[in-house]
Amino acid sequence: MKKIVVFASGSGTNAENIIKYFAATEIGRVEVVFTNNPNAKVIERARNYGIPTEIFSKEELFESKVLQKINEIQPDLIVLAGFLLKFPEDIIASYPDRIINIHPALLPKYGGKGMYGMHIHKAIVGNKEKETGITIHFVNENYDEGNILFQKNVVLSGDETPEEVAGKIHELEQKYFPEVIERLLENLDY
Repeated sequence: MKKIVVFASGSGTNAENIIKYFAATEIGRVEVVFTNNPNAKVIERARNYGIPTEIFSKEELFESKVLQKINEIQPDLIVLAGFLLKFPEDIIASYPDRIINIHPALLPKYGGKGMYGMHIHKAIVGNKEKETGITIHFVNENYDEGNILFQKNVVLSGDETPEEVAGKIHELEQKYFPEVIERLLENLDY
């Protein structure tokens, strides 16, 4: 059984979806959810499924304390599911091509520092984009610049609100993120 570690900063709907999805498979299991936000709803969501959580500070993330905890688990895959801090280079170097992120836009558009959540959806609506979507990509040392694994678009009519765009993106995330993770786990080479 492959080991998955999830990082999240907020409500945790994607984390919960991943936990539920893999609870019903033989390929992998979420071992722990890491969060930098002691008030994040993801903590409650994980605990509802019996998944332990690790709460850490930004300093602990960048002082290798989080890396030490990850190394104790030896995950096959690290999944960033709404994790808002830049991922540290020591973890990236320790787990090359084993860390993925989901981004609520079609990269390379609307990527980079500060481009997350409603900031992206407001920009997409403001720029009258004809489509948007999700991107699942490997994590490297730069925000949203790792190799793209998967993209799925959704057509926009032009009169959606940012909240309606967010809803469309959420549907894509819920459907495709666990499937892409499963394919990755099936194809991991050691």
